[in-house]
Formats: sequence, structure tokens, C-alpha cells
Amino acid sequence: MARTFQLEIIATDRVFFKGECEHLVITAIDGLLGIMAGHEPLVTCLPTGELKYMVNGEWKYAAISEGFIQVMPEKSVILADSCELPEEIDIKRAEEARQRAEEKLRQKQSIFEYYQTQAALNRAMNRLKISQKHFK
Repeated sequence: MARTFQLEIIATDRVFFKGECEHLVITAIDGLLGIMAGHEPLVTCLPTGELKYMVNGEWKYAAISEGFIQVMPEKSVILADSCELPEEIDIKRAEEARQRAEEKLRQKQSIFEYYQTQAALNRAMNRLKISQKHFK
């Protein structure tokens, strides 16, 4: 079994990462998912969360929003709405987005608007968490 596998992380605005990876840990809809070379094939949805992947023995972290992952024994592909390194996150903008979403949640909304606002709040909170946890 190979030590590495090909990993592609594709966000709507760019190819975030493409290269060899030793280990991948990502939040899936039913919990944390750890992936190494030779993993059994699977496809699953990804909620907003943290992405952690090891390249050349070093862990790298990113904030990822909703998407999908396809895992094959030699390659994994992640398609996500957005993916950002901790140092790319604009903390002020994320904080403003959090405040806007919290204020909007206090207002009367349709169920559809409520779910959209809750998703926006989750994205903002995730970005803040990842930036504070991993940006040095």
C-alpha cells in the first residue's frame, strides 16, 4: 500500500490544493472521517467544518464550507463552496457576517430564510474558529 494518495480540493472560485497527501481528516455529515492511501471507495456530503491534511509530514488546516468528497484508494476529490487557509480569513469580515446573521435570526423570517441565515452563521463561526485556532 502506498504512503500517499492524490488529493484535489476544488472550491467554487479556485483549485485550493492539488498534490500528494499522506493523511486527510475532514468532518463528514456523520462525524470525523480519516482517509489514508488505500481507503475504501466512498462518496459523502460535507457540512461546514475544519479540513486537516498532511503534506510532507506537516499538518495543514483550512475552513471548508458545504460540499462533497469522493474517495478512491489512490485519489480523493473534494468539491466545496469555499475553502480558506487560516491566514486567508478576514477576521473582521467574518465577525461582521456573524453579527449580521445573529441579528437576522432575531427577526421574523420564513423557514427558508431561517435556514439560509443559520447556514451563514455557521460559516462565519467556522471561519472565526479556524482562524483563531490555527493562525499564528
